[in-house]
Amino acid sequence: MSFNREMDACSILNERRNVSSPSEAIDWDSLEQMPLGGKTIPEWLSELDAIAKEVEAELVSRDIGCHLVEVLEAVNLVLFESRGLTRSPVLVDSKHSYLHSVLSSRCGSAILLSIIYIEVCRRLGLTIVGSRVGEDFLIWPQTGYPEELFKVTSGHSLFAIVNGRCVEDPRSKASDLTGTSLLGLEIATNRDIIGIALANLIRLHWKRASRSNHGLMLTSPLRHVNDAGEKPNVMDKSNVPLLRPQDLRLAIMASERLLILQPHNWVLRRDHGMMLYYNREYGKAVQELSICMAFAPEEEAEILEPFVEKLHLMRLESTWKSLGHTGRLTVP
Repeated sequence: MSFNREMDACSILNERRNVSSPSEAIDWDSLEQMPLGGKTIPEWLSELDAIAKEVEAELVSRDIGCHLVEVLEAVNLVLFESRGLTRSPVLVDSKHSYLHSVLSSRCGSAILLSIIYIEVCRRLGLTIVGSRVGEDFLIWPQTGYPEELFKVTSGHSLFAIVNGRCVEDPRSKASDLTGTSLLGLEIATNRDIIGIALANLIRLHWKRASRSNHGLMLTSPLRHVNDAGEKPNVMDKSNVPLLRPQDLRLAIMASERLLILQPHNWVLRRDHGMMLYYNREYGKAVQELSICMAFAPEEEAEILEPFVEKLHLMRLESTWKSLGHTGRLTVP
């Protein structure tokens, strides 16, 4: 545990060299006042207003009306040429998953670029909807004639103009879409879009937190405690892998917010409880996993039960030692 604390401290120092120490931190009266990348949240949101005004200026300079295709071409010109926004091919950097970082670095995940596109068009009075198709999140203008989106003019369909190369990639499910199949897709609500973005953050930060432990999965301890070939009471604090603390905390924070949207999602709550276990917050982990067992299928609850029992004993042992007692806590 002493070694882990030392490694945690080194990790924090390495990752936060340019961050003010707690003694230098400022208590903000509201979230809107807190600066992110040199600007407040309202100032970053005003960037979307500025982009929309640039699109309007582009339309005026062309002396054209508000035909759907022309508006979308102007949006693409401003976003992807004037502003230089690009899609990150592989999501490995967390800054590609936060709005302020995407607007400043000009590189973002597919879901963040879709959000920017939707919000810019909303400011122009154009409704853009979206849906997850395979690994892609696709967007298109809301219309009563979806077949019009797939008519090819100047080498590209309107659907391809909005979504880019993935629509024309034969390896993507998006390449098989038609006007008819588009009607069968479930339109994502704002709640769904936030959920997708949060789920991406959880996966990304967990991957970064555990990258020094190749092959480690959130559910790995469940397999060990239920393996009949393992020695009894194999769970021990010394067996908890050392993870990057900052990324683990960020994964937990994203998971907390996603649970607000999906409180009855037992898989999400199980994963949240396991992250708390890895963060050595055993009391909170017991609470979350116990709630999970109430929603999980019976066979999954049976897998969780022995783990939660041992975790509860670990929590009791931590409390025992914090009171100044030595030696292991024995239960008759």
